[in-house]
Amino acid sequence: MKITLFSFGFKHGYPDANIVWDVRFLPNPYWDEHLREHTGQEEQVATYALENAKAREFLQHLVALLAFTLIQHKAGKREGLRCAIGCTGGRHRSVAVVEYLRNILSKHLDSEDELIVSHRDIDKK
Repeated sequence: MKITLFSFGFKHGYPDANIVWDVRFLPNPYWDEHLREHTGQEEQVATYALENAKAREFLQHLVALLAFTLIQHKAGKREGLRCAIGCTGGRHRSVAVVEYLRNILSKHLDSEDELIVSHRDIDKK
């Protein structure tokens, strides 16, 4: 199964995906002038967005839901699943969540599965 996981910014348009999660409720690194120019691929930005009770609870639910969804799609002989994670600009929070999921999924996918990860709007201002 081909699993495509990507971040995006809602202000740059809605994505073409089977599943879309909105993470604009997470703390926004954009408002910290020391983090604004960095991305969710960097540890300090990911820590800012994800190292809090709200994010930990969300990620716990998200990982469980994604695992369940993948199992069901595989059982239904689906060829692929496109999952999009969105925040306002697609540079901080959504990127951090996608990278977190990449780390989890890469450890648990079957060898015949293909994981494709991208960040659609990471370079947009």
